[in-house]
Amino acid sequence: MTRFRRHAFVAAAALALAACGQGQPGEPAAPAAATGAATQADAGPDAGTGEAAQPPGGAVSDATAAELKAPRGAPLERGVDWRPLELTSGEATVSCIPEYGEAGDGVPVANLGYSAMRRAMAACTDTGVLRLRYHGKVASDFTALIERTAELADTLGLERRILDLDSSGGQIEEAIRAGDIIGDSGWTLWVREGSVCHSSCVLVLAAGDMRMIAGDVGIHRMIRIGSNATSRAELQQELQDVHGQVREYLQRNGVAFAVADLMMTVPNRALRLLTEDELDLYGLSGQNAVADDLQRIRLAQKCGESFVRRREAFFRAFDRECRAAEEEVGAMGECGTVLRKRFGFPDTECPAESPLSEYDAALAAGAGKGGGERS
Repeated sequence: MTRFRRHAFVAAAALALAACGQGQPGEPAAPAAATGAATQADAGPDAGTGEAAQPPGGAVSDATAAELKAPRGAPLERGVDWRPLELTSGEATVSCIPEYGEAGDGVPVANLGYSAMRRAMAACTDTGVLRLRYHGKVASDFTALIERTAELADTLGLERRILDLDSSGGQIEEAIRAGDIIGDSGWTLWVREGSVCHSSCVLVLAAGDMRMIAGDVGIHRMIRIGSNATSRAELQQELQDVHGQVREYLQRNGVAFAVADLMMTVPNRALRLLTEDELDLYGLSGQNAVADDLQRIRLAQKCGESFVRRREAFFRAFDRECRAAEEEVGAMGECGTVLRKRFGFPDTECPAESPLSEYDAALAAGAGKGGGERS
């Protein structure tokens, strides 16, 4: 497994994970859900065997997928289905600290049952930080992973959440569903060095409150599968309908429509890697503009206007001195924790709302336990 340069904010937290888990008590047992109707082989860098059971990577729109229902006005309401489900479209791990060098990525999560996931995440109550690492395709079981993790994070009081992505993409409809859950539940998204976020993964990236990127982010034309179209005109109309859904999704996440247009024009056998300037221009890197507007209102009421001004000044400096200057996500965080002192953070009255507070929680827990050992 690839090792990354050490950025030791804290030592690794010891986590316990049972080998298997059941559904939530009282829930009826049911067969594991399918991972999507698509049957094409993945053409991305995390391609599998090409067997029919494997969902495709890339930017795939499935004509047989359930109709998307965009949230309007009120926050997204989740009714979580806790029936037994195995994660087959990728690999997920849970860590309770942001540091990933020598500490690694935590414990594996393959069983998405309630008991198994709760045991995997329970140790994170010591730090208040959850980092979910995902390597794989965007499919229905990925959406279930995000939904169930967010629900349990709410239950356990884990307010500082990091989604550490490495994905060549997958189904557009599932990327939008997962993104709406992410946008409603307060996540920082990483694409760290050595990782990628391609095709429909970019839609997931769009939803993060904060995006820290050191790996490659790329886009190409979407592919339509499961279609009954018999002419170019019919196929184009179907793609235009999906294009409209993607544009609406990007708009509610503060991302430029140009991203949706690239998903209609760049040949699907090619890949357009976005530059750092384009990521900033399109609203895919750093703070999410829509989330920032909402946070500004809430923080002004809770922490005061001075806090908001200092926070905005910090993020301007962070973009300039840390995000643009460093080549590793870990180094960006390390730079930011030092930089905050210049702006009076962590704030004594609002420490949890201070920038990069996930590092404070992990540091405090590690110091209090002599390097992160569980008692």
